[in-house]
Amino acid sequence: MNVSNILPVVKRILVGILILAILACALLYWAIFTRVSNEGLAFDNALVIPPEMEFEEIEPGVKRFELAVQRGEMRFLQNGSAATMGVNGSYLGPTIRANKGDRVILDVRNRLDEDTTMHWHGMEVPAIMDGTPHQTIKPGSSWTAEYEIVQEAATLWYHPHTHANTARQVYQGIAGLFLIEDENSQALNLPNAYGIDDIPLIIQDREFNNDGSLRYRVRSGGGYGDEILVNGSHSPRFSVESRPTRFRILNGSNARIYWLGFEDQRTFLQIATDGGLLETPVETDRVRLAPGERAEIVVDFSDGRPAILQSFPDGPLFETIGLWFGGVTNGYFDILRLETKEATRKPHRIPQKLNTIERLTANQSVKTRPMNLGPMLINGRSMNMRRIDERVTLGDIEVWRIRNFVGRPHPFHVHLVQFLVLDRDGKPPSPQESGWKDTVLVEPGETVNVIMKFARYADPDTPYMYHCHILEHEDMGMMGQFVVEEP
Repeated sequence: MNVSNILPVVKRILVGILILAILACALLYWAIFTRVSNEGLAFDNALVIPPEMEFEEIEPGVKRFELAVQRGEMRFLQNGSAATMGVNGSYLGPTIRANKGDRVILDVRNRLDEDTTMHWHGMEVPAIMDGTPHQTIKPGSSWTAEYEIVQEAATLWYHPHTHANTARQVYQGIAGLFLIEDENSQALNLPNAYGIDDIPLIIQDREFNNDGSLRYRVRSGGGYGDEILVNGSHSPRFSVESRPTRFRILNGSNARIYWLGFEDQRTFLQIATDGGLLETPVETDRVRLAPGERAEIVVDFSDGRPAILQSFPDGPLFETIGLWFGGVTNGYFDILRLETKEATRKPHRIPQKLNTIERLTANQSVKTRPMNLGPMLINGRSMNMRRIDERVTLGDIEVWRIRNFVGRPHPFHVHLVQFLVLDRDGKPPSPQESGWKDTVLVEPGETVNVIMKFARYADPDTPYMYHCHILEHEDMGMMGQFVVEEP
């Protein structure tokens, strides 16, 4: 065959291959980065606002709350009901509210047919009241935690911490918010009418079977879902007044990271992190939350425009691509439609000074403690209930150097304390991360230094936990134990 006849054929084939490659790349880019995974929501369900938990005031400043962990049934989708777990109800639990200085008594009854616990995530409490796997509640039994609220105003939460079974119990619905107020937060001109302009948002991804039942399975190392629930509501809408509205957001998912913002790219103010108010509001259009993290934001709806809260692909590039090919979607979700109505009350003006934070510095630290994150290991060891991994001294200030040696991000959570992020790979934290934290996301290959003070609650016999807050990782052993000892 003449070479001159072959060349045009080869050229056409190469051009065809190039066109197919370009089309394939465009299709992949659309699927991975621009397609909303749960597109087409009708937003036809009113957002459920968890009720505030009733309490018995035994005497001024002493409040007794009763929590019953129980099974239930919920209809999340139109095609059927799901077996669930909840606190004082079928799914999730009511919001606990207390003030700094209050003494709270929390009676927890286990009405399940399996062991559970109840952990007060972010709360500074004695080790025996922390609700770890060492405070197991047997079926039909009760456990009481009693302690004084000693920390500043914050959005905290409660959930099981059952040994090797936390992920499934949280996935089925055992969780709720725990709000603390103090004199400072009450004196600020912040939106504070619960359920009206102070809105709790517990964001969770879930997977469902064709009959509407919950499906729990581990993919890409975690319990991911392709549908979003907010306070247990699917495809939710909520009506806000045309003025600033505060949202207390919890990433209550087992494993998914959210990169939250609005479809119209509007900006908002972030006013708080896990452990309390920032010193000043931070204007932004995105807030990133790993499992267990919280943020408070204020969104101004004075222009009367509706908005859709979304989660955008959170990157980095190869992580997003890997998750998509792992079958857990690209992280691009519609979360909540916010409609507007005429304001009936005077708008809030957010103060420029929110809080005063005691800035701990590295030269105050008596020890730098390494926390090396490996595949389901911390410092080369898997969780052992009978082993104390670290011993700290009451009153000490320490730096914990968290290094991630694996190819997935890990949200690292420490019980008992709120800490400050000193740096990420030597760079200072962003203003959004400059407040008190109890959970910090550590990217692959990254080193994050955090500083904390062990100010109270020595107990040489009962440990606290530190662990990855991807709940499946925690259950698979990515957790350690520390005790606080007297000097």
